[in-house]
Amino acid sequence: MFRKPRSVRGRQLLFRDATVADAEFILALRTDEKKGEFLSATAPDVQAQRDWLTRYAADDTQVYFIICKLDGTPVGTVRLYDQRGDSFCWGSWIKSDGAPSGFGVESALMIYDFALQIGFPRAHFDVRKGNTSVIQFHQRFGAVQVGETDEDNLYEMSNDAIHGALAQYKKYLPDGATVEF
Repeated sequence: MFRKPRSVRGRQLLFRDATVADAEFILALRTDEKKGEFLSATAPDVQAQRDWLTRYAADDTQVYFIICKLDGTPVGTVRLYDQRGDSFCWGSWIKSDGAPSGFGVESALMIYDFALQIGFPRAHFDVRKGNTSVIQFHQRFGAVQVGETDEDNLYEMSNDAIHGALAQYKKYLPDGATVEF
């Protein structure tokens, strides 16, 4: 079960829980031809997105964040879901054109630090086979490929790999993530 915090604060980014009011922002990112290339298909239906967010609000099996600059400007999304024992999955990771430099590294570190704080020492996730830059990003962080499907490479991050990434890239998140419930 996931606890949905009010916020997760990093050095230059802030995660807040997604709400129905975010439907248009999320849909614009997910249906953008370039940004949505490696995501599961999303219908361009704002009401369907609102309905999904309404259901999500009562769902304790996932956390869906809007990633913002510290001034509150939305610059992306990320979702934690699919708990398997002490491991979580993350995805729906999209950044807008207005995302600050270092967005990828800082947001990934924030995800891992938040997950550790709520009791998830390990992670698993999948990446579309053609998404070379994201595959390389995760491998630099210490992800290990453990399988594949027709469409995806399957990865795991051990507790040691997570702590290693937090240490290696500490300049992006020097004080860790501050979580407010």
